[in-house]
Amino acid sequence: MRASASALECLIVTFDDSNAVSNSGLILPITLAERLGLRDLFDLHIDLEDRPGRANVGRKAMAIVASILAGGDCIDDTAILESPNAQVILGQIMPAPSTLGVFLRSFETSDIADVERVAALLLKRAWLAGAGPGDEPLTIDVDSTICQVYGNKKEGAGFGYTKVRGYHPHLAAVGKTGDILGIVTREGNANTARGAGEFVTQVIDNARAAGATGEITMRFDSGFFSRAVRDTASQGNVRICITTRMSKRLKQVIAAIPEETWTSIPYWLEGGADVAEVKYRQIQ
Repeated sequence: MRASASALECLIVTFDDSNAVSNSGLILPITLAERLGLRDLFDLHIDLEDRPGRANVGRKAMAIVASILAGGDCIDDTAILESPNAQVILGQIMPAPSTLGVFLRSFETSDIADVERVAALLLKRAWLAGAGPGDEPLTIDVDSTICQVYGNKKEGAGFGYTKVRGYHPHLAAVGKTGDILGIVTREGNANTARGAGEFVTQVIDNARAAGATGEITMRFDSGFFSRAVRDTASQGNVRICITTRMSKRLKQVIAAIPEETWTSIPYWLEGGADVAEVKYRQIQ
């Protein structure tokens, strides 16, 4: 690669190596996906019946995965991987964006469970290959997020507390590695706690099925503060760390904690933070 500057101080970059390949960083994750059999999992478990995008499910799904890893966030972005060199990296011919659009539009609500099964099986294969926690303690972070959409005909899209049109899905990830253990799409105006109990069950089941045999701790913010979350975690023999809502009564309980029982801990805010233990009534 050569760089030169003109009189206008514009940097001009040219490539003089015919073997240069864009997005070569995809080699590692795509090779890993192939070794774990992700393409075969798509072909085996996703059945689009007689819908237009039914052919070559695994190849199309892998193309979309590669595009997302390369930074793509819409169907048109998949075109960046249509070059011959990129096809060498992917190990397959990259379908045209229009073909992938037909493929994605062929999915129906009934297919969601099949896609979730593919994700769960992929996680299990990865963990059995050595990436999992085994019998070590496992911490799982659960949260909701906003996925903005722009079309006013998107099914389920709506305006939530952020005043942004989109979806409000639940997500769960391993705190240490970021491995995704569960995602559930919800309408844009869904309350954070809605469906949280069922989602916690799904996440616990996914972790156990993938091979996690040690102690599990799940962390939540105050949006998940509910009896459903507490009871579901208890039934699954899982510890929880959850932020409570600051009611007047709770503030009084905290204020009554003796000063000598507080312990300083490192924290991201200047001056750190203090923690103490106190008994309080159960979650309502």
